[in-house]
Amino acid sequence: MSKIEEIVDALENKISKILHKQEVLKQTNAKLTEQLQQQEQQLLQYQDEITEWTEKYETLKTVNSMLGSDENKRETKLKINSLIREIDQCIAQLAE
Repeated sequence: MSKIEEIVDALENKISKILHKQEVLKQTNAKLTEQLQQQEQQLLQYQDEITEWTEKYETLKTVNSMLGSDENKRETKLKINSLIREIDQCIAQLAE
């Protein structure tokens, strides 16, 4: 009987250790999940900032072209022509 008791005690110890490791892994997983969510949120914020700065840069390029900078005149002219076409289409639709 003592051999069976030793086996049962050994199994109980192993199960206890496994359950403890499982709990530690659950806690680690929860921390990593939280960190991942924080990183994803920060990434979204950075993407929004990049979009905002890109728009500001494009606006600044357009303004520089209008102020006489030769660098971006072609782009500005194309943009203005595009806007004029859109306005013409709107007027045509209103006229119908």
